[in-house]
Amino acid sequence: MGALNLKRGKTIGFGSVSLLLFIVGILFSLSFGNQESIGDRILRFIGLNPWSNGDTGLHYTIYYSLIFYLPAWMIGFTFNNDLGAKLGRTLSLIMMVFILLSLFFIAV
Repeated sequence: MGALNLKRGKTIGFGSVSLLLFIVGILFSLSFGNQESIGDRILRFIGLNPWSNGDTGLHYTIYYSLIFYLPAWMIGFTFNNDLGAKLGRTLSLIMMVFILLSLFFIAV
C-alpha cells in the first residue's frame, strides 16, 4: 500500500502580514460614528494635517492608507502560499484601484 497523500493547509508565514497590513490600512482610513478616524488622530499627533483646508476639503488620510495597501499587495504577491496572503493581496489591490480611480475623478 502506498502512502496517503493529504493536502496540507496553509501555514502562517511572512505572507500573512499582508492581511494584517490591509486591516491596519482600513482602520487608518475609516472613522467610527461621529469621531475622527484613527488615521486622523495619528496624523495630527505627528504634526500633519489630515484635511486640505483645516477640517474640510480633501481628506488626505485615505491616500496615506496607500502606505499600508502597497506593501500588503507586494507581500501577498511574493509570499502567496501563506495563510491570508491571497486575501490581503486581493483586498489591498481593490482598495488601491479604488483610491487611484478616486484620484482620477477628483483631478478631472
